Amino acid sequence: MDRILIGKVVTVVGLKGELKILNYSEQEDPYKRLKKVFIGGAEYHVERSRAKGNTVVLKAEEVNDRDGAEALRGKDVYMDAADLRELPKGTFYIRDLIGMEVHDISDISGGARIGVLKDVLTDRPQDIYVVKLDQGGECMIPGVKTFLKGIDADARVINVELIPGMIDQAE
Repeated sequence: MDRILIGKVVTVVGLKGELKILNYSEQEDPYKRLKKVFIGGAEYHVERSRAKGNTVVLKAEEVNDRDGAEALRGKDVYMDAADLRELPKGTFYIRDLIGMEVHDISDISGGARIGVLKDVLTDRPQDIYVVKLDQGGECMIPGVKTFLKGIDADARVINVELIPGMIDQAE
């Protein structure tokens, strides 16, 4: 079963077994729509949740006291990949993009493969695509229309249009 890391239990709230979870998801409260989560390898059913800043307070049906909640402190929280929302056409989950070939369709490379997508950094004003270059090193490509020209999910190819010096200066 494919699971996705979405948070970490950082502390407990009150005496009735509520868990305070550091939310790794870009959604404010991804637990509201989930029926179950996995903490420390065990399945827990979501009774209720509420967002509070970058944390979520979650009450699991199986945890009914502070001691039970304390036992989960420090453990990672996962969801089933099958519970991911279906995205609109032309949008992708980062996890599905990782490992795709990256081709430069500019006059510099003429459509040649330059490497493989290693990561997408989302903690900036615009996404940054980190490409592990076939020639060695890495290249960072801003995820804007100027450079990102298209994603073919079936062929697992990301087409980019680089400008002179983008690869030569890669480290």
